[in-house]
Amino acid sequence: MGWLQRHDAYDGLPGQGSDEAGVRELIADWAAAVRAKDIDRALSHYAADVVAFDLAPPLQYVGREALRKSLATSFATFQGAVDYEIRNPHITVGHDVPLCRNLHRISGRRTNGPDTDVWMRATIGCRKMDGRWFIMHEHTSSVPFYMDGSD
Repeated sequence: MGWLQRHDAYDGLPGQGSDEAGVRELIADWAAAVRAKDIDRALSHYAADVVAFDLAPPLQYVGREALRKSLATSFATFQGAVDYEIRNPHITVGHDVPLCRNLHRISGRRTNGPDTDVWMRATIGCRKMDGRWFIMHEHTSSVPFYMDGSD
C-alpha cells in the first residue's frame, strides 16, 4: 500500500469530529459567499495574515486586503451570481491545523459575453483562533487540459 492510499484512509485524530464539522461549515459558507459575490462575507473566513497562491497575477497574495482586491476584480468579470461547486472535499484534522483538498468548478456568464466553465484544484489550510476556524493558506491551480492528450 502506497503513501497516498494510507494518507487517504487517515481520518484525523480521535475526538476531532467537531473540528472537521467546523471546517466544513467554514468552507460551505465561504463558497456561498463566492456564489453571491459577497466580498466581505468571503473575507470574513480568512486569517488577517493569510497567504494565497491563486490563478490571477501576481499569483501570491498576502493578507486579507490583497485578497479583497483580487476578489473584487474577479467578481466584476461575472454577470450576476457565480456558479461555484466544490467537489470531493477531503478534510484531514490534526491537532490544530486541518487541511482540505478538493476540486472547484467555477462557471457563469462573463461580462464580456461568453460563458466560462473552469475546474481548479485547491488546498486549504486552516487555523483556529478564539474558538473559530480561519483560512490561513490557500493554494489554487488550474486544470486546463489533460497532459496525456485525452479528453
